[in-house]
Amino acid sequence: MKILVTNDDGIYSPGIAALAKIAARFGEVKIVAPDVEQSSMGHAITASRPLSYKKSPIDFGGIEAYRVNGTPADCVALGQHLWDKPDVVLSGINLGPNLGNAMWHSGTLAAAKQAVLFGIKGIALSTPTDIEPDFDALDPFVERALDLLFKNPHLNLVNVNFPHKPQGVRWTRQSVRLYDNNIVPGLDPMGRKHYWFTVVPLEPAEEGTDRWAIENHFVSITPLRLDLTNEAELIKAQLAYPIT
Repeated sequence: MKILVTNDDGIYSPGIAALAKIAARFGEVKIVAPDVEQSSMGHAITASRPLSYKKSPIDFGGIEAYRVNGTPADCVALGQHLWDKPDVVLSGINLGPNLGNAMWHSGTLAAAKQAVLFGIKGIALSTPTDIEPDFDALDPFVERALDLLFKNPHLNLVNVNFPHKPQGVRWTRQSVRLYDNNIVPGLDPMGRKHYWFTVVPLEPAEEGTDRWAIENHFVSITPLRLDLTNEAELIKAQLAYPIT
């Protein structure tokens, strides 16, 4: 199995080193990751300038690794081109959760989505950072999740989140809830105004969702799809407003 590993935290992240080490138990691994942090980049691609890549200055224990001056989606596009289409793309392990509405702007998940657009299985993996992640403790749970997902040919796009001390694994759905927009003003050392964008959830996590799983110390495995069509509303619209 040919496994391309990337992330949005950049080539220097400890999360990508941990993921590459585990992935090597399943097949041949190459790393193609951003040269700088690209968190919350979403599914941006670079179209206004050329991309380039260099060998990584980090030693990944003999694993071939490159850094790219682009986004996570760029890394997947370039990586699959240079490697004659891998079998699977793993993105992570992200330093910070990618749950619920965060999927819309996650660069980690975008790399997995870009893989699926190329006809390659894509798996995004993340863990919270309110305390320092213990990747050695997460190792067996990451390996178990990958083994499960590699064996299932029908799951092409999957979002996986690991709590700090997992007590089990759950299949979950995406938590969708509303947020209160919160802008926090401040001043830089020169006295110039700046602003931090934050959100505050208005509703608790629903049981069976990815947020609920992490809050209850379970690994969350959420199958996703690229098709965003609201099937129920489409049928209602076709019946209420038929177009001939």
